[in-house]
Amino acid sequence: MYEIKPTYRKPSLWIPSAYFAMGLPFVAIAQASALMYKNMGISNTQIALWTSLIMLPWTLKPLWSPVLEMFKTKKYFVVATQIVTGITFALVALSLPLDGFFRYSIALLGVIAISGATHDIATDGVYLSVLPPRLQAKYIGWQGAAYNIAKIISGGGFVYLAGKLEQSLGVTSAWMFVMASYGLVMIFLGLYHIKMLPSGEKATQVQSLSEGFTTLWHVIKTFFQKKLILWYIMFIILYRFAEGFAVKIVPLFFKATVADGGLGMTTSEIGLVYGTFGAGAFVLGSLLGGYYISSRGLKNVLFKLALFFNVPFVVYTLLAFYQPESIYYITAAVVLEYFGYGFGFVGLILFMMQQIAPGKYKMAHYAFATGVMNLGFMIPSAISGYISDLVGYKLFFIWVLIATVPALLVSYFVPFTYANPEKELN
Repeated sequence: MYEIKPTYRKPSLWIPSAYFAMGLPFVAIAQASALMYKNMGISNTQIALWTSLIMLPWTLKPLWSPVLEMFKTKKYFVVATQIVTGITFALVALSLPLDGFFRYSIALLGVIAISGATHDIATDGVYLSVLPPRLQAKYIGWQGAAYNIAKIISGGGFVYLAGKLEQSLGVTSAWMFVMASYGLVMIFLGLYHIKMLPSGEKATQVQSLSEGFTTLWHVIKTFFQKKLILWYIMFIILYRFAEGFAVKIVPLFFKATVADGGLGMTTSEIGLVYGTFGAGAFVLGSLLGGYYISSRGLKNVLFKLALFFNVPFVVYTLLAFYQPESIYYITAAVVLEYFGYGFGFVGLILFMMQQIAPGKYKMAHYAFATGVMNLGFMIPSAISGYISDLVGYKLFFIWVLIATVPALLVSYFVPFTYANPEKELN
């Protein structure tokens, strides 16, 4: 494709853009596509099920993460997957006017999920191989903030734009334009990173398929041999358990009519409130959370981060019971929840980087950890539509609060392998 030469770049020149590129396709599938299908007449149950199942590559990515340790450089895969994702978004746009648009677009979004998951492995590999533990902690807030600026652009800007275009062009044409816009952004980022992204560690070439499978088996075996790994698997599954239920249903709850238990908001209002102000609060929370961890140490603040992450889900229960008409009350509730979400989320990411990833296969083992994390997110997300349709929004959000309890317990008791990563991992 092109010649890649090892280079050093200032982290501020590539971390924001690389993690923005990581977040955009994930948010497009997890949230924006749900609103698109809702407006095109698909049921909550179908939306939650299929837009969750096609996220399976983010869980299964450990199975092919060792391959990325073997060939080319990590930068090669980052750039290639960004361009592939961009092209596939354009194909999603072209599928929407077709009679079987749901099956075709879901299949294409599944391709984007595979490409996006591969992109995540390689991007995290660059981050882990280029930055020492001190800078990993320093820039973890930048990483989280950039990832969630994608939420502002996707769940805010693009959804708001779709809502406006729906009024003049119709639902299908509006979302065709939005999906094509996703594609253009991803292709532009791929071209930018050809120049600006450091290459990371150069891969060790394998000589045969047998050698490749041997390496894969060794990666898997050494992951499960890590100290305290069962504790850590339980921790990363449960930390986002409540979020998995809430994240798919919240925009659908906002969109549903008041008579059906929702808030009766327009698509543009959801884009403005949930995608812009909420995601902006997430960015601020991520930045402050990163500096908070850097100043006090992750081990000392992990349970507080879990409280920030989980307790604010109570705002959706209050919205479901009171169904306020005021856009200001709704915005304030979303800002509060998303600030806590951002503040607490960076703790989980840094925990996986510094307690699970270290070792010979740190990129592959970090991919394993994030895959397990996404499994813990995907399973409740897949059944959330069925539960919300079955019990209604009020009881559903009470259930979300109950689902926070295991996360808080495991965060309080989880042990640390590396109490002081800055010294122990250098």
